[in-house]
Amino acid sequence: MTHYAFDQDDDRIDRARVHQWISEESYWAKGRTRAVQDAAIDGSRNYGVWDASTGDQVAYARVVTDGATFAWLCDVFVASNVRARGIGKLLINGVIADLEPLGLKRMLLATADAHGLYAQYGFENPEDPTRYMVRGMS
Repeated sequence: MTHYAFDQDDDRIDRARVHQWISEESYWAKGRTRAVQDAAIDGSRNYGVWDASTGDQVAYARVVTDGATFAWLCDVFVASNVRARGIGKLLINGVIADLEPLGLKRMLLATADAHGLYAQYGFENPEDPTRYMVRGMS
């Protein structure tokens, strides 16, 4: 059985692999350039899951935060060949554990297909969605 390990070491992030996932396989950022992806990585808290036996990165997420009041969880991706093995849970569990000591008041995310996963970690639909606005939805 393959063992997977969570880590938040920026130096371990396989930037080429993450760029390929996000720019080619994600539904939210197809066509994102490598320069933009690298800038996003550089400006974020980064997390990953690795195959402990091969060292290959199999998942990625990043968080944009002020470190005091707010965080945005984004670019969450699990490689298609390892989905349904608990890797998404391992990733989100690690992210939440890293951020909890900050005492953030609010953490947001957007998803089209993983509501059930995020609900397990306390994410819910906003009580009053009319209070939230988005610029640049397309």
